[in-house]
Amino acid sequence: MLVTTLVLGAATLSPQAPAEAASQDGTKRITLEQTSRRPESEPISLSPSLPRVRWAPDGEHVAVGRGDEVRWFDVRTGEFEKPAEEAKGGTVEDPGGQAAIEELASMIQGQSGRSERQAEKIAKSLTKRPEQVSDDGAARMAYIDGELWFHRTGQAPRVLACGDEGEIRYDRMSADGEALAFVRGNDLFMVNTATGEVSPVTSDGGPDQFNGILDWVYQEEIYGRGNFLGHFWSPDSEHLAFLALDESPVYEFTVVDHIEDSTFRVKSEVTNYPKVGDPNPIVRVGITDPDTAATAWVDLSAYDGQEILVVRVGWTPEGDRCLVYVQDRIQTWMDLLSVDPETGKGEVLIREESSTWTERPEPPIWLGDGTFLWQSHRTGTDHLYRYRLDGELLGAVTSGDWNLRGVEHVEAPEGDSPGHVWFQSTADGDINSNLYRVALDGTGLVRLTSDEGSHSVTFNGARTYFIDRFSSLTNPGVVRVCDAEGIIVKELGRAEAPAEDYGIGAWELHRVATRDGVELDVALLKPADFDPGRSYPVWISTYSGPAAPSVRNRWNGSTFFQFLAQEGVLVLQANVRSSTSRGHAATSALYRRVGLQEVEDMVDVVDWLTANPWADGDRVGITGYSFGGTMTANCLCRTDRFKLGIAGGGVYDWRMYDTIYTERYMRTPSDNLEGYEATSVLGVAKGLNGFLHMHHGIMDDNVHVQNMFQMAHALMKAGKTSWSMMAYPQTRHGIRDRDLAWHSRQTEWALIQEHLIGDGGS
Repeated sequence: MLVTTLVLGAATLSPQAPAEAASQDGTKRITLEQTSRRPESEPISLSPSLPRVRWAPDGEHVAVGRGDEVRWFDVRTGEFEKPAEEAKGGTVEDPGGQAAIEELASMIQGQSGRSERQAEKIAKSLTKRPEQVSDDGAARMAYIDGELWFHRTGQAPRVLACGDEGEIRYDRMSADGEALAFVRGNDLFMVNTATGEVSPVTSDGGPDQFNGILDWVYQEEIYGRGNFLGHFWSPDSEHLAFLALDESPVYEFTVVDHIEDSTFRVKSEVTNYPKVGDPNPIVRVGITDPDTAATAWVDLSAYDGQEILVVRVGWTPEGDRCLVYVQDRIQTWMDLLSVDPETGKGEVLIREESSTWTERPEPPIWLGDGTFLWQSHRTGTDHLYRYRLDGELLGAVTSGDWNLRGVEHVEAPEGDSPGHVWFQSTADGDINSNLYRVALDGTGLVRLTSDEGSHSVTFNGARTYFIDRFSSLTNPGVVRVCDAEGIIVKELGRAEAPAEDYGIGAWELHRVATRDGVELDVALLKPADFDPGRSYPVWISTYSGPAAPSVRNRWNGSTFFQFLAQEGVLVLQANVRSSTSRGHAATSALYRRVGLQEVEDMVDVVDWLTANPWADGDRVGITGYSFGGTMTANCLCRTDRFKLGIAGGGVYDWRMYDTIYTERYMRTPSDNLEGYEATSVLGVAKGLNGFLHMHHGIMDDNVHVQNMFQMAHALMKAGKTSWSMMAYPQTRHGIRDRDLAWHSRQTEWALIQEHLIGDGGS
């Protein structure tokens, strides 16, 4: 029988054994407090312990260890030796350039009359907002206490701009150190570093006009969360390109802080936020010459009458052409424009098109011979193609039914060598990541890393050796140095399974066939003392968003998962077909119907697992945050397989989310109203099975708390009582406050006990 539980305060918990308590076999048990690193608990880490390993400055030695314990491994002799005194600096002992930071801080302290203690604060602030250095290393710029300081070798440091007229944001120095740009009051400014003259690039900035700075939706969905930078120097320092966003047609959304004000008045925060079907900001691209202060506006007249997005701005290596990436509103195509920075006139070099959507492309990789490499998913999986500078396709560099995951290095053609590219891909399993090399003409593909799992590599400067850091779900980690052909020269460290005295369970990998024959990757964690004669509840943690796998073949250091296993819970993760790393064709399974195929795949996984007598099909729970919260609510409302769901920060009707993300997968409501209605969790609230707990940040400016309130209203109207909710004050998209995160963890465990382990599971 389902019982309504309204979670309002701290959850009622079963007593937990202290960290020193041991099970019958003598192993210690993880406590709930340890999973959240509570200060009152004994510290525990399930992350592998490996030595710090990096290339020494000479590229022929690998530095192993830290500080005075550092040893050098000579890749040529295969022997360890003590590092030479003169080589102790640079990338080995000062990888973050701390010495240079302290030197600049000391100079500024002396110039400005600050105390030595203030100099220490300056050095600390430089670490948080690092200085910028010109290509020749002679000019340096730093932002300190609202002031932009500039220093050129042989000169005293001086202030070029200060925040008296408004906060200085997104300061960037040109590569030659002769100019810098910054944003103040949504206008873009330039500074001549020789004369100190500050010149406005724009003058119309304001609440509805963003110049050189991005708005909410552009940073969140295109340029990357937290990256509001909207201006870009050319490599030759001759021009500055910038985005200008007209926000006047964009609707506003308000989030409220109920806590901060000591007078107990609420504080509102208003953001331009376009929900699906709403107008986006109107975008233009300007290119300014710092010598003349003249701005040429990029000619986008070919797109008149269309709503476009500018999804990337870049430059050719010489800086003679500006590259502007234009997409249509629903992102079915993308044009790469090559633009003359003096006139703003351009031409299309490449057009990418898709029957579903086109992902934002990676920047070109320039080869130095008038050609470049371009990454595209035009065949359904990501691969590299080689182009001439005029946009002529020379041919595919990689191909096959696998996905390229990133380029490590490119060697241009020279003499008889066709040139090569080193890259990571899923060619040997889409939950693995390995290093490969192929010639630029597409021949001679070779895998350079061994062992099934995930590899991260770092080459020396000459590309004759690389450091390989490897782990898998069953191997906590190995670090070694390999030669250019992948032959292991020396193993430099091997992690032991951490916290073995806690009786850690081992993960299993499985391939599960769906009802229509698609194989899904599944990871299962059983208790260390697993007994096939028992019946265990199941807990699924998922995200299930587009091309965002939950299962990767790398070490999983989650103490909470191991805690659950010790408490007699099977922990499962699964990659539904659209969340894999198999490429664009696989992800496109969700097109126009986000959330429906994903639920069917998860049901098939649950049915596979609970066909075993030791997995109790009547005690299955699921949780997730963001897209995972959406997935959780869908699973509870569209199926009868789940007894408990804990949904955090979910979108419960895609019409409440932003334009750029949602329309990429769903198109607009006017074009796909049927899809929006079919995928709405609000519309199936009456189908709720099991117990659903929702939680959300009240100040979430990404997925608004409106989603949870709308879902609560839909459940109430449907007469459903087997649900609860929790709204976290001063919380955005993810619970960052330590105490609130602890409350959320306690609540999760209390609900698992009540519905899957305790009386609720009988």
